[in-house]
Amino acid sequence: MKKYILTLSIAGLALLSACTKTEKQIASATLSETADNSKTIGTAKFYELSDGQIKMDLEINFASRADSNVAVHFHEHGDCGNMGENTHGHWNPTKENHGKWGSSAYHSGDIGNIVLDDKGHGSVSVTTDRWNIKDGDIKNIIGRGIIVHGGTDDYVTQPTGNSGPRVGCGVIELSK
Repeated sequence: MKKYILTLSIAGLALLSACTKTEKQIASATLSETADNSKTIGTAKFYELSDGQIKMDLEINFASRADSNVAVHFHEHGDCGNMGENTHGHWNPTKENHGKWGSSAYHSGDIGNIVLDDKGHGSVSVTTDRWNIKDGDIKNIIGRGIIVHGGTDDYVTQPTGNSGPRVGCGVIELSK
């Protein structure tokens, strides 16, 4: 009887794990203040899911921006110099209009607004097939900048959403 229960338990666990999306961390970015890059304000972790999609878990801890919204976008270049200006414009490999993630038109780098609580903490998770880490592919996110803007994205103004100054920056790098 014990052997039968053990066999059923193992089979059940195997079935459960087969139905669950597995994820493997493939990339990350550490976000720092643009005014003082020694001050870390967040992290972005990227995972490849078993169905081929990429999931990003972004967490911000930015006490000086407590009780506010900040806009987050991927930018073309992974160079946070010159107060984040060296990242250049929004990353838009498909040449779409700026907008809200998941709407009819938006850049692949339009992450959106993140609400920060009274301690400056906020997070967002995005899962998509619009990103990858394949060399030479237009959807490759490696080496892109992540910018935290000091304002709220209006999702309308082209091409940036009128999101305000660049207050945080990080570079997406392959996990080691």
